[in-house]
Amino acid sequence: MDINSEKKQRILSRYKFHDVAIEELEKIHRVYPDMQLSNGTYTFTDGTQKDLLKLIGNLPVTYDGQSYNFPILLWLLDSFPFTPPICLLRPTPAMVIREGRHVDARGRIYLPMLHNWDHPKTNVVALLKEMSTKFQQEAPLSSKASGDEDPHKLLASISSLQKEGGVRHHDQPHHKVSVIGGGDLGMATVMSILAKGMVDKLVFIDVAESSTKGGSGDLEIFRLPKVEVSKDLSASAGSAVVVVTANAWSNEQSYEGVVQTNVDMYRGIIPTLARHSPHAVMLIASHPVDIMTHVAWRQSGLPPTHVIGAGYNLDSERLCQALDINLNVHKQAWILGEQTGGKVAVMSNVGTSSSQASQRVQIAPSSSASKPLLERALDMTKNRGQRSWSVGLSLADITHTVLTGRHKVHSISTLAQGWGGVVSEVFLSLPCLLGANGSMRLAETTLGQEDRSALETSVTSLSDLMTKLRL
Repeated sequence: MDINSEKKQRILSRYKFHDVAIEELEKIHRVYPDMQLSNGTYTFTDGTQKDLLKLIGNLPVTYDGQSYNFPILLWLLDSFPFTPPICLLRPTPAMVIREGRHVDARGRIYLPMLHNWDHPKTNVVALLKEMSTKFQQEAPLSSKASGDEDPHKLLASISSLQKEGGVRHHDQPHHKVSVIGGGDLGMATVMSILAKGMVDKLVFIDVAESSTKGGSGDLEIFRLPKVEVSKDLSASAGSAVVVVTANAWSNEQSYEGVVQTNVDMYRGIIPTLARHSPHAVMLIASHPVDIMTHVAWRQSGLPPTHVIGAGYNLDSERLCQALDINLNVHKQAWILGEQTGGKVAVMSNVGTSSSQASQRVQIAPSSSASKPLLERALDMTKNRGQRSWSVGLSLADITHTVLTGRHKVHSISTLAQGWGGVVSEVFLSLPCLLGANGSMRLAETTLGQEDRSALETSVTSLSDLMTKLRL
């Protein structure tokens, strides 16, 4: 692996963790000597460009006792190896990408390790091994000429692929947002997103089965720029963000029955929304948000990085304000845990004035100094409630981060499995780095016994409820 060319050295010199990046590249070369290091210009979804290094090669995969090679491309961001690479397939003109659980229609690869990235526990060598394992289970390419999806019939040409070339991944900015569900929260979300000023088109869709109806008729009367009102889910097609605020009517008396009514409503809308906007970030605000985000992920087939819930974003922003204004503590803080209970407050390792682009934001370990401050700040935010306008502003804040690709940290409902010893498949609010390509959880931290017990109780409660629901 040649890293000594003048251009590569010039690009590598701008990497934030230069020495660690070189060590990681050397490890990759020892295990995968055929992977070639190159350089190029990557275009992000907000239209900005950056000169980056990239790894190009063929990934060996064993399928039914035979060995094949799949062409891949890994863009290494300038915070490599502390942030995961952007992974893509490189099909030849004779091949077509097979969209599935781990690959989208553009060839973007999604794997659990990318979602749970935490260097040095995770690294590119381990990532490539996981990728090989997943591709053994589900081949990511098929022959365009025959349309045949049998992996055995498409791979004679794959083994002789050239190392250069690759998929163009220069997505153009596209700021279409769809809000699903009327009523006060839907209207508040629409108005708040419009006020942020980043949306090119906003589609507002009332759902017939939803209890949160209303507002769409007034929007049709008092027409607003950039807003389309519809009752057809197909109007959401091509959205960058899909916000679901709908909740179903229910005559059920039990909590489980009320939740099941929402699950039944989701079954009729979530798969359709995902089919019309397969690359969107789906933002859930239905109740209970952790459960409904989990349900939406299961029903949509989208990667876990692209299905998130409103979670504790609103409470976390209020917590930061209390720390900053009332207690003169200028550090970002977040609330994590289950939305209906088990609240745990944590603080960042860097100040609010520090640039997140130049520092690796982490959750600071719990300490005797930070704990009382967080508890005082939490006490100051009590009884403020979560009115529709407040939640709508919070949803607009999350949407704005996705549209602009700001890579801001939000406490949002996300797949928590594997974080902090969580074994069960549950969704909890966790601090996540959010951008146009979805979410990435911050690395886990050491929690005190009381906080850890609260999270364990939440995990058990959520897991028990999920087993009782008919998805």
